[in-house]
Amino acid sequence: MPAASRFQRLTASCLAALLLLLVPAARAQPVTLRVATFNIEDVRSEDLRHADHQRLRSLAEVIQRIRPNIILLNEIAYDMPGAPGFDESQPTGQNAQRFADLYLAVPQAADVQPLRMKAWMPPVNTGIPSGFDLDKNGRVVTAFPPLSLPNPDGTPAPQSNEAREFGNDCWGFGTFPGQYGMAILVDDRLAISHDAIRTFQRLPWSYVGGAFLPTKADGSSWYTEEELRYFRLASKTFADIPVALPNGATLHLLCSHPTPPAFDGPEMRNQKRNHDEIRLIADYIDNASYLVDDKETEGGLPFNASFVILGDLNADPLKGNSFKDPVNRYLFTSPRIAKDVAPRSDIAIPGLEPTDTAAFKLRVDYVLPSADIGIRASGVWRALPANARTFPSDHFPVWVDLTIPPPAKP
Repeated sequence: MPAASRFQRLTASCLAALLLLLVPAARAQPVTLRVATFNIEDVRSEDLRHADHQRLRSLAEVIQRIRPNIILLNEIAYDMPGAPGFDESQPTGQNAQRFADLYLAVPQAADVQPLRMKAWMPPVNTGIPSGFDLDKNGRVVTAFPPLSLPNPDGTPAPQSNEAREFGNDCWGFGTFPGQYGMAILVDDRLAISHDAIRTFQRLPWSYVGGAFLPTKADGSSWYTEEELRYFRLASKTFADIPVALPNGATLHLLCSHPTPPAFDGPEMRNQKRNHDEIRLIADYIDNASYLVDDKETEGGLPFNASFVILGDLNADPLKGNSFKDPVNRYLFTSPRIAKDVAPRSDIAIPGLEPTDTAAFKLRVDYVLPSADIGIRASGVWRALPANARTFPSDHFPVWVDLTIPPPAKP
């Protein structure tokens, strides 16, 4: 064999060996991601029919300026059979991808770049008729009334009494099926592990040991025995959405949107439900024995899993109407969750504290990583979009820059 050929083969062998050494080394590096949560305030299917809805353009511009790698959207309708305007020829749960394609993938201002993201939406309980008189007003309402036209600025119109009566008898409050849904969006570097997703949409509230089930003034149960057999804990759903990272790690996104602890009477059914929905997050992390998901798989999160808790939890750790302080009680004191950094805004708004994430003067939106994840920076985004006089939602996005370690060696 000529010397040149032997040299070429030797060089190729050395390069191959070097690549084998370099690839595992690259995969063994931590990955830095910007993870965000944003309640975009009741975006509906009809809003997503075209790419010229001004409020959605402003929402997309805000997200384009934040530039998250992962974002949870709360309050985007889950498009499904029975929902207004649903096209029976289309698959369900496509609204978030429509938002990504029509709005995020198109620059919404001259100085921003588009975002190309993949979306996934879980089914939700909001606006799904229960067939029971859950609000105890003497009527069982199973049909939703015609929807009110939106306000001129694209924000939702006030709810009618008929719409509220329908929503109050649904498994989760909604004036039509799928309202107030949720979606995870990830960038092209990341992959949602669809086969490993777990949802707890149908988990009965009564399964929770020591659940704070509402009672009437005489101490009897607010719900009948039959209602309690079926009544669902999650007002929307609770979902564990695993995402594969470039370094080989898996990041579990624990997503939810508990009911507001308000809009009820002395029985406190919403306040108590909010408490137990937040408790569900902690119980999932701690692998509580009562857990069974929608595929009838038992148990919670593996002990060594990296995770991020995301969503509008409708509970402030210091203010508001929360029942028995569930955020401090279950999340901020958990040894499995990183110490709270309380993301802040550097834009002052009269009446709001720097950590408030909603226009109604509360901190309710969270990005809470597991204790093994590093936190590099965080914030609450309040900057107005270009040419906007007001912020396009009643919530402000929360973002956190995270460093996720590579998977542990076996």
